[in-house]
Amino acid sequence: MDTDDLTAGLLRELRAAKPYPAVSLTMPTHRRTPDNTQDAVRLRNLVNEAVDRLEADPAVGRETRTAIKEQLDRAAAEVDPRRALDALVVLATPDEHQIWQLPRTAPERVVLSDSYLTRNLVAAKAQAQPFWVLGVSADRAGLWGGTGDALREARTGGFPMTAPPLEPDPQREERIGDTPSIFSSQETRAFLRSADETLRAVLAADPRPLYLAGSAQALAVLDEVGESPRSAVGRLTKGVPAGTTPSALLEELRPVLEERRKRFAAAVDGRLDEARGRRAFAGGLDEVWAAVREGRAGLVAVEEGFQRTVRVTDEHLEPVDAGADPADTTVREDIVDELVERALDSGAEVVFLADGSLTDHGRIAAALRY
Repeated sequence: MDTDDLTAGLLRELRAAKPYPAVSLTMPTHRRTPDNTQDAVRLRNLVNEAVDRLEADPAVGRETRTAIKEQLDRAAAEVDPRRALDALVVLATPDEHQIWQLPRTAPERVVLSDSYLTRNLVAAKAQAQPFWVLGVSADRAGLWGGTGDALREARTGGFPMTAPPLEPDPQREERIGDTPSIFSSQETRAFLRSADETLRAVLAADPRPLYLAGSAQALAVLDEVGESPRSAVGRLTKGVPAGTTPSALLEELRPVLEERRKRFAAAVDGRLDEARGRRAFAGGLDEVWAAVREGRAGLVAVEEGFQRTVRVTDEHLEPVDAGADPADTTVREDIVDELVERALDSGAEVVFLADGSLTDHGRIAAALRY
């Protein structure tokens, strides 16, 4: 699975308490050869480490240990290096295993607990900034889910939708002597209205920024009969034939996505400036961590490539060198991911900006609620 699959409902399931032990493995991976040839070896080493820890844990019975080992072995065999991104997360209990490929790196670790480790999944989802694309024509409505570097057609909520064939109106042709535009027919308007209703149900279950794609005529009718266009953040005024590939559509969308990214970054910068003006601003990892931990952060902005290994001492963060002793429980290799997860859980908005955007503020900043 990838970050596009991480819905709010699935996240609740992952975080739910489970009989001890629920095993979480995380590790950085490589997208291309020859670097990714080492990933399988590192994963096997992590699986062996997990098995060793299970065998050494007196709280884990033999049957449980054997069942989890089988799940981990299956997961290791199922990992497809061709789909590798920047990190791999494997989750396992005696009854299941899950494989997640993430576009954000994660440290190498083995965690045994009474729930799955989710911070890396949540941070990767937030950084990916997923969006929806609705492509419409007179007789078809397709939905795509995307991130900055990937797009795939969604088969959810009733999408893709196809309109029933229109019956010709010979009386109109005889009376007026023309063939009316398909977009003027009540059937087409009803179809696009239905597509809008179906989309609103999807957005309610999984809210994301919405982009629209279609011919000028199709989008004009959708504007008239639908409600969802009012919230759209961008438009591609170009037809989307039924055979359009996700990669081709993504290339067409890139200028629209880039324009929205610039507007979004400018708006975030304005909100941070406003926060500085009213003395409700935090800058730097330690200040933002404290604000998030206290529930005071309303907006957290993070540079996309920012990650830091720290030691937590007296509720403050001290940077430490990467590769610190894994037995040191005060060291957090993925403190930025943990901060992002905590911020989202507290109701804060988390946004990722291009590297270099927050250089003057230690690569992370927050606008505070109070």
